[in-house]
Amino acid sequence: MTREERYSYILNYFRETLPNVATELHFGSAFQLLVATLLSAQCTDKRINEVTPELFRHYPDARTMATATVEDILEYVKSVSYPNAKSKHLLEMSQKLVTDYDGVVPSTTEELTTLPGVGRKTANVVQSVWFGKPTLAVDTHVFRVSHRLGLVPHTANTPSKVEDYLMKNIPVEDVAKAHHWLLLHGRYVCKSAKPECGKCALADICPKIMKNSKLER
Repeated sequence: MTREERYSYILNYFRETLPNVATELHFGSAFQLLVATLLSAQCTDKRINEVTPELFRHYPDARTMATATVEDILEYVKSVSYPNAKSKHLLEMSQKLVTDYDGVVPSTTEELTTLPGVGRKTANVVQSVWFGKPTLAVDTHVFRVSHRLGLVPHTANTPSKVEDYLMKNIPVEDVAKAHHWLLLHGRYVCKSAKPECGKCALADICPKIMKNSKLER
């Protein structure tokens, strides 16, 4: 199977099984999506969805969060990973949104990545989910699944290289959904430590490119 055929097979599978896929994070505005995505780094969406309702009840937008202290925010996010750093980033991000963007979340990579704590992955999520742009965030799940399924070569050894390769091979109309397709497959089936190959619908065409694999790539 060529890589082009592999893309076609895998994308067709996801189009049929998950046509209306979306993020599992809960949010009610662009700002809340940005906050939830920032908090989700190295943490589960389930945990984030447990802490954000109370956080958003007190700080629903950038202007209210900008008036808080790091300690105020930490009280609501202390159960997530790296709570101290994330609390500081949330406060500084909110303050910069107010001073530089009148409290409105910008829509470009260049603008979003000027915000404290916001890297390319977070920026891509916000652009895709909220603004409907064809951007593809590469997190650990997308990175892992892309390699295991043989969608990218072994030389695509950074998130940026994986993103570039996927963007060149996925039709623009599928890009936004492809992030969720690969992420959810990695979260629930192609898991990091113990992939559940026995229940994977792609097992028959999967080269299973894992650590120490001798398969050609």
